[in-house]
Amino acid sequence: MANSNNIEYKKRIIKTWNEIAPRYHKRWVGKSTGPFQSTQKLVSMAKLRRGNTVLDLACGTGAVTRQILAKIGKSGHVIGLDSSQAALAIAKKSIKEKNADFAIFDAENFEFSQKFDAVTCQYALFFFPNATKALANIKKALKKNGTLALAVHGAGDSVPYFSSILDSVQKFIPDYLPSGAPDLDRFGTKENLKKAIVRAGFSNVVIKEHKFWYSPGTFAKYWSDYHKYLAKPLREKLDKLDQKQKAELRKTVLEKTISYTRNGIIRFPWKVLVLSAQKP
Repeated sequence: MANSNNIEYKKRIIKTWNEIAPRYHKRWVGKSTGPFQSTQKLVSMAKLRRGNTVLDLACGTGAVTRQILAKIGKSGHVIGLDSSQAALAIAKKSIKEKNADFAIFDAENFEFSQKFDAVTCQYALFFFPNATKALANIKKALKKNGTLALAVHGAGDSVPYFSSILDSVQKFIPDYLPSGAPDLDRFGTKENLKKAIVRAGFSNVVIKEHKFWYSPGTFAKYWSDYHKYLAKPLREKLDKLDQKQKAELRKTVLEKTISYTRNGIIRFPWKVLVLSAQKP
């Protein structure tokens, strides 16, 4: 993957998250619904204690940061890092504790003079084009025997909320994902995730698989919300389809949701992998 592609991809991701962060927070984070039911499990696997110092990488609007604070108490300290200024603004507004700090950082290019007891990272590893470099930075930031705790979505149809639409849309819009975009499913199995973490030099790797449920309501609402919460660059691509293509796309997505629908209501399973590992 060319470095120039990585840079352009990162720029687009930052722009996208700056646009959608408020909607994302309102829809998911603030309600602890869907995949955010795993946040407590992630923080639990970090094995935090009072007085710990924690780095919350790709902290977004603060879902994990908030629960870290409850574990480490006033004598602890957490730093939330993210590349989205809009996401950090929401986190800062809702988290007022003096022992929580936030900063804009790139996961592949950060460095601290201090070492942390734990690093957390929820639903972000798969976004990093050079995840190997990000994991090396995480390892460097940890104290000896420090803990990495992270969560990723399951691959493919284990998260039909995503795959029902994404698999369908890519048939109609081959360049739906931006140039330089990494494979977002590459860590979505226990085998692949463990392989990446072990290769990065971590030990005592434990991965727990959880299945949550999420109902987006009727198909009409699921389809409407998809358009409503879509980032502008993707919405523009969809708008370029003619009416016949749009109708075919909608039908394709509908067919994928039928097996998850009862009495007109969709109920999707949602697989999440939650991992803990140690720096030797």
